[in-house]
Amino acid sequence: MSPSPISRRAALALPLGLALPSIAGAEPQRGGTMVMIVHPEPSTLAHYAVSAGNIPMIATQVYEGLVTYDWELKPVPNLAKSWDISADGKTITFKLQEGVTFHNGAPFTSADVQYSYMEILKKYHPTAPVLLAELTSIDTPDPYTAVFTLANPAPYIMKAMAARDLPIICKSVFEGTDPLNNPSANKPIGTGPFKFGQWERGQYIRLDRNDKYWKPGLPYLNRIVARFIPDAATRSAAMETGEAHFAGYSAVNYADLARMKQNPMLDITTKGYEMAPALSVLELNSHRPPLDKKAVRQAIAYSIDRSFIRDNVMYGYGLPATGPLSRKFGPSGLYTADTRQYDVADRLEIANKLLDDAGLPRKEGGMRFGLHLEVNSFGEQWLRQAEYLKQALGQVGIDVTLRSEDTATWLRRVYTDYDYDINEPFLGQSIDPTSG
Repeated sequence: MSPSPISRRAALALPLGLALPSIAGAEPQRGGTMVMIVHPEPSTLAHYAVSAGNIPMIATQVYEGLVTYDWELKPVPNLAKSWDISADGKTITFKLQEGVTFHNGAPFTSADVQYSYMEILKKYHPTAPVLLAELTSIDTPDPYTAVFTLANPAPYIMKAMAARDLPIICKSVFEGTDPLNNPSANKPIGTGPFKFGQWERGQYIRLDRNDKYWKPGLPYLNRIVARFIPDAATRSAAMETGEAHFAGYSAVNYADLARMKQNPMLDITTKGYEMAPALSVLELNSHRPPLDKKAVRQAIAYSIDRSFIRDNVMYGYGLPATGPLSRKFGPSGLYTADTRQYDVADRLEIANKLLDDAGLPRKEGGMRFGLHLEVNSFGEQWLRQAEYLKQALGQVGIDVTLRSEDTATWLRRVYTDYDYDINEPFLGQSIDPTSG
């Protein structure tokens, strides 16, 4: 399913931290505090080593990337003011902005780019084995030139150089330390429009205006406060009363959106996810029986009514997926709807026959076997989806037990210990399937 909506105060822009846009044609005004709801609270701000989806909303106000992107998803200058790609695609020469400083006063140079990519991102970033696999070296002929050398052409790299994927960090802060335990891991130091101010665990993170930001006149806001509100109803109430001004990535419960649409002070839009098309997917642990049988995995796929999820869990904000790639890749020719269709009229009959043929008959009570489903911790709708999945799989004799845990425990259980049966993540795919 994709995409998820953003709920925001009408006075707030999507590019957080860069400007407070006009209201009814008025000029933007300087000052003020924007309160945004981030759910759940991040376990860390070490954005260079953790790719959890609740970190970028905060970290990308502090860290910057070599480039950013326009609405057509084309790279535009950021910390790199220009670049040249060789005819064979194996060399990318970046010319860097001059006069940029990190929040600690250190000058930004090509040495920081080289260190960020070769010593931090390439070694610690979760997607580096794919994103940076072809990157062999970075030369720094002068302080404002960085030359990337690739073993083979990798055009997808230019689609992942924003702070969301590959942030630039300060070499002098990290050199000679353990990056995962560096004091700045949770007190980040970057070149961005906002500086880290305070983290009150369980309550908020405060970011303060960078008065020495290198882009003239920006940012307009004095500060951004990221609030952490566990209860879904309270998050919605905060938006409706004006205590909070922005809530992205489904921090507001889908069920509340119909009511919130009637509030003249609120605006709801799906725009802003072009950089992160995403799918609601199920990950099945095929190393565990009976999920090691293809027929069982297919039976699970047939048992699920995707349209029900769209209409009753996501309240219309999404489309049933047809495969592992988002529709957003259609213009590039990478998406096709010509795949096996599981939403067919006799899907339950097919599912039951697959399970029967797999040697998994119903037992006393009607169930064939049991599985655990790890509930996504990123919002109320994931619990609602999990509750539906329990019912849907129960129809074909699969007894599902829901397991809800805090984000760190959930991620460790699934992606470190592989101690799970079914997982329901929200799969972000970036603007290229390779980086996604």
